[in-house]
Amino acid sequence: MPEKSYFTPEERENVLSAYRQLLRHSVPVMSLSDFNRMRKLITEAVTTGHYQRNKQGINPVVRNLNTALILCDRVGVERSMLIAVSIFNLVVSEFLTIEAVQKEFGDDIAHVIRGLIKSNSLYAKQAAVESENFRKLLLSFAEDIRVIIIMIADRLCVMKMINHHPNEKYRYDVACEASYLYAPLAHRLGLYSIKSELEDLSLKYTNREIYDQIAHKLNETKRSRDKYITEFIEPVKRKLEAEGLNFEIKGRTKSIFSIWNKMKKQKADLEDIYDLFAIRVILETPLDQEKADCWKVYSIVTDMYQPNPKRMKDWLSIPKSNGYESLHITVLGPGQRWVEVQIRTRRMDEIADDWMNNVREVLDAAEHGGALELMRDFKMDLYDKEVFVFTPKGDLYKLPLGATLLDFAFLIHTGLGCKCVGGRVNGKIETIKYKLKSGDTIEVLTSPNQTPKQDWLNIAATSKGRVKIKQALNEQQNKDAEYGKELLQRRFKNRKMEMEDGIMMKLIKKMGYKTVTDFYNELAAEHIDVNRVIDLYLEIERKENNEPYEVRTAEDFTLQPSEHDETKEDELIIGGDVKGIDYKLAKCCNPIFGDDIFGFVSTEGTIKIHRKDCPNAKHIYSRYRYRVVNARWSGKMGSKYICVLRVVGNDDIGIVTNITSIISKEKNIYMRGISIDSNDGLFQGHITVMVDDTSALNGLIKKLKTVKGVKDVQRSSVN
Repeated sequence: MPEKSYFTPEERENVLSAYRQLLRHSVPVMSLSDFNRMRKLITEAVTTGHYQRNKQGINPVVRNLNTALILCDRVGVERSMLIAVSIFNLVVSEFLTIEAVQKEFGDDIAHVIRGLIKSNSLYAKQAAVESENFRKLLLSFAEDIRVIIIMIADRLCVMKMINHHPNEKYRYDVACEASYLYAPLAHRLGLYSIKSELEDLSLKYTNREIYDQIAHKLNETKRSRDKYITEFIEPVKRKLEAEGLNFEIKGRTKSIFSIWNKMKKQKADLEDIYDLFAIRVILETPLDQEKADCWKVYSIVTDMYQPNPKRMKDWLSIPKSNGYESLHITVLGPGQRWVEVQIRTRRMDEIADDWMNNVREVLDAAEHGGALELMRDFKMDLYDKEVFVFTPKGDLYKLPLGATLLDFAFLIHTGLGCKCVGGRVNGKIETIKYKLKSGDTIEVLTSPNQTPKQDWLNIAATSKGRVKIKQALNEQQNKDAEYGKELLQRRFKNRKMEMEDGIMMKLIKKMGYKTVTDFYNELAAEHIDVNRVIDLYLEIERKENNEPYEVRTAEDFTLQPSEHDETKEDELIIGGDVKGIDYKLAKCCNPIFGDDIFGFVSTEGTIKIHRKDCPNAKHIYSRYRYRVVNARWSGKMGSKYICVLRVVGNDDIGIVTNITSIISKEKNIYMRGISIDSNDGLFQGHITVMVDDTSALNGLIKKLKTVKGVKDVQRSSVN
């Protein structure tokens, strides 16, 4: 063992005693060579400074040896667990590598140590370990049940070591953690004696006055309590034997922690509380006679002692959800003292639920000298349908298995989910489709320009996430629909028309839309031409009012020249060689001299001139081909034409001035207006100019593209 100066005299005595006991207990599973190798490694680690006390001054050799001894005494003797707990700190301190452990002691021990390292890493996340989610995450992280058992035994060892620790806050924190994390885990694994001791020590360190008070009274009355239990049991025992029942009966005083809970619950002093004593009757009886024999015992006990009907718990007729079966009664024993009696069969005593049964089978194998071989392949699949993840601050969240980063964002906050563009998972950038894994630390990344998409419903795995996405999509659609409706209302107002809801409903139905919202959404997205909607509205309105109007084909349309100044040459020739026809230039595409064009006979009988690459050209040709007429420019220009340019560039100082300066210097080109929007260092603007023809326009576009900071200049249909 390490040299004397490494230990205090008390520690050295403790280590020698624990070492001898461990050597004796582990003979069935560990060879002397195992011990000698461990002893050699620990000694080398101490002498080279790799096996130091922790920041609270706890000696790791003392701690690990006593933890191993607790495993032997309370759990069972298993080689991998005993070696792993003895050398775990050598790996943490980097004196040994996992590979070295694997080579020296085998794969199984390396596997257990990896589980211990992984599980202990959760504490570094500074999560709220008192939450049920943390317990579940710890179980899923451990993978091997032996890791959890070692951690429970280690915590009991630490609790015993800190009785006189000078740091009161440290003692209090360790005690609280034992109470809300390790005691429930011990209970779940069937390690009841460890669970009770953890709870008692926790009370001792968090409320010393109450603990000492109860312990003192129990010590004072131990002899009388033992005598009382015997007095209660003996007549019951004789009566059960007389009935020919095969049974075991035993009694105990409940733990200090349990008594304290009952004192609080019943608001009573120690002498007055119910259930201070617990008696258990365990029957050896065939399966088909279990319930009958249990009720027979109930009848015998309640005939001898007065029962309290309010304290009866019948889990024979209706077992607990975890499979627990038993009959609990509270009776008034000798001296008018309340005693709890639990009645069950051996099968009921051994089986709580399926998972507990597996653990018990493992533990029973150890108690009867087995090597806990079943533990080797025992995996914790208890929470295989859930994942547990952290925020960067250490907050812990539970989601179903298969949940994505997008689900996590919506779980935190709907606003965060709607703006989510991805995330940083354990420091690595991932998309919204990333499937979460237990233990992940996730930072959600957002963008102010992000909005929910329809395909997000295929990405979200949780019903909560999908509901929130649907709500967000509906809200966005309603906003878009409102915008589309306002857009149409403005166009109606510009044409001095009133929009009637009845006619609009017929129009929407005629265009094949199932809902008004769908129609206005399409309008907002510019998938429908506003002018087409107004034309269709006028058609329906005329039919409603029975107003006659003539439908003419391009062949039947008689092009009548209008009266005009014969000295002025026409710019347009429509329908062959006819000049002097009234026409309007379509505002949806703003044709100018030189563009390839066509004419469209409107419902008012006038002709609108469109560019052949007009956004509405495809629709006009497919739906109203009979109203299309040929049109071309004549050889003479005579007007200036409105044209809108879309300019995109860097939002640099002076860039707008440079653009307007170039336009002002162009001969026969005039600027009528400019509109600029700036966002995130970029600007997008629309400039309205008056030009003679396409040649002049193309020359202007070419010059504007040379301005420093300008990324693109395109002709736009925006009016």
